[in-house]
Order: sequence, then C-alpha cells, then structure tokens
Amino acid sequence: MRLSTVAALRAVLVLSAAVAGTGVAAQASTQDHFAALRACQNQADPAARLACYDTAAKDIVSAADAGVLRVVDKEEIQRTRRGLFGFSLPDLGLFGGGSDEPDMDMLETTIISVRYTGGDSFVFRTKEGATWQVTNVPSRLREARSGDAVVFKRAAMGSYFIRIGGQMGVKGKRID
Repeated sequence: MRLSTVAALRAVLVLSAAVAGTGVAAQASTQDHFAALRACQNQADPAARLACYDTAAKDIVSAADAGVLRVVDKEEIQRTRRGLFGFSLPDLGLFGGGSDEPDMDMLETTIISVRYTGGDSFVFRTKEGATWQVTNVPSRLREARSGDAVVFKRAAMGSYFIRIGGQMGVKGKRID
C-alpha cells in the first residue's frame, strides 16, 4: 500500500497548471488536487485511503482530459523555456524559474537558416524555431551560415549579446 502512495505522489509532482483562463484560477485548481491527495495520506484505514486515492486520481485524470491540468516533465519545461528565450513574458510560474531554478540568461543553440536583409543586417532562425535580427553588423564579422553555433546572452534594455561561430559578439533582438 505504501508503494502506491509514493507512486501517486510522484506522478502528481509533475502536474502543472495549463493556461486556461487566469493563472490564479489554474493555480487554485492545482492546489485543490494536491490538497485532496494530502488528505488521502492522512487516512488511517487502508480501505478508506485506497478509496480516497481512487477518487483523487479520477479527479486528476478528468481535469487533465478537460485541459485544466497537464502532466509535464522537466525536459518539456526546458524545451519550452529554450523556445521562449528572448521574449519578455510575465512570470506565471508555469515553466520553472522558481527559487531552485535560475532564470535563463544565456542560450547556446544552432542556426538553421540565415537571410540577409541589407548591407549590415540579417535575420536568422534557430533550431528551436526562434527568429532573431542583427543590425549594424561590423564588416570584420564573417557571414553567418546555417549550422553555425550561436550563443545568446541577455543584455540591457531587452536586447541580447549574440556570438555566432565563436566570433565577437553583436547586439540583436528576437523578432519571432
């Protein structure tokens, strides 16, 4: 009986509120599900505890089917954070970034396409699907190419310091 309690709690630890309505409502719903599971833990009678867990599990599955809760793992959260890197978003607490996880101030990835838009500017896309723009590129910088490694570092005023292929960095911003 103890193993099923641990398994149930482990499964619930990966639940994350989906953005359905307001973040506060989704968070309250998640807290209600956790409270129900915690109440089951306190049941002394094994039959009552099992019935409680059955009810709580049914409610969690129903909420997931309805889109109120979503089961995510750490890898999915990391992929989402990488894909959103460069955007200014409010902290909804949905993609990590809690006190035990630092904000992403740097991202290393690969360029998959480059389009030159003028004499000293170009737009490129990363493997995560993000589109970035670099303007006022110094002439000594070699042209960016598909397959080049790129490192983004958060800079001032919503811009980013971008190093392509190990060259000197240039200022740029995410546009899509």
